[in-house]
Amino acid sequence: MKFTTFAASVAATFTLVGSAQAQETLEMTSAFSRNLPILGTAGTDFVEKINSISSDVEFEHFDPGELVPTLEALDAVSNGSVDAAYTTSGYWQGKITSASLFAAVPFGPEAGEFLAWMLYDDGHELMQRMYDENGYDVHVIPCGIIAPETSGWFKEEITSLEDLEGLNMRFFGLGAEVMQRLGVSTSLLAAGDIFPALERGAIDATEFSMPLIDQRLGFYNIASNNYFPGWHQPATMFELLINNDRWNDLSEVAQNQIEVACLANITTNYAEGEAVNYAAMIANTEENGVTIRQWPPEMLEAFESTWNEVAAELAAEDEYFALVWADLQEFREGYAVWSNNIYLPRPRN
Repeated sequence: MKFTTFAASVAATFTLVGSAQAQETLEMTSAFSRNLPILGTAGTDFVEKINSISSDVEFEHFDPGELVPTLEALDAVSNGSVDAAYTTSGYWQGKITSASLFAAVPFGPEAGEFLAWMLYDDGHELMQRMYDENGYDVHVIPCGIIAPETSGWFKEEITSLEDLEGLNMRFFGLGAEVMQRLGVSTSLLAAGDIFPALERGAIDATEFSMPLIDQRLGFYNIASNNYFPGWHQPATMFELLINNDRWNDLSEVAQNQIEVACLANITTNYAEGEAVNYAAMIANTEENGVTIRQWPPEMLEAFESTWNEVAAELAAEDEYFALVWADLQEFREGYAVWSNNIYLPRPRN
């Protein structure tokens, strides 16, 4: 269902909210701990939003591991052992080849463009179809988005592709496919597992998220070279998964309220990320000994050309990846007519 249908239902949704107690309680696991800024607060903020407006449904938030580990949430929601999950589809790339196309695309759309494709074009419909066709019994709603992340924390300065060869690195999503082609051994670790892996030398480097989030996780204590821009995640989309039986048992009012709360959560999630990261970057350099580094143009070109090879191969190997990739590329070609003309050049002071 396109999000453009929401406007007609919002007024009815709120006029029907009464004084009755919530009839349904959904237990929701989050992929991110509540003490993490931006990522963690997005899950708790969603719960606060829906619980404050709904008389038909309420959500109970659980941190990673309290109900299920982060990387097991999709299976748990699908089989009904957990009612819902606030997470990102990039965690399912090992299960579904196309999953990361709905989370973060290397050299792909930034937040505004990503939301346009997801909410006003085919993105959301294709995302639900992906889960349906892979046998997952879940209803999916886009429920958060952030601007680019940093692209890695390294112990030593990286000046060439040769410096990447042989590194063990935590890396997310489709960007990990690129790094593997360049000689990096990658693993996908949940947030709480990254620092211990760095500390004991199981990994040499990591990427995870935005500067404030990475600062909270303490990566700078071990790897003080922080690289930009976030070529692998120009924007990251987050999802709310709800078990289909639980979703279908909800009233139409409750379903509308959940969708509206997710739309509001997209706004606050994006705004929080934009508001707080510059201060973290200043503190990292002035207090934590971090060196902010930019990838040289030749390395960005290598990342992009390698990504194009990866995307072509994945499209050749997986029919649904090819379908989603073609749809996104078609939308981006049209969007470029707008974006290439309307925005001021960057950077600007």
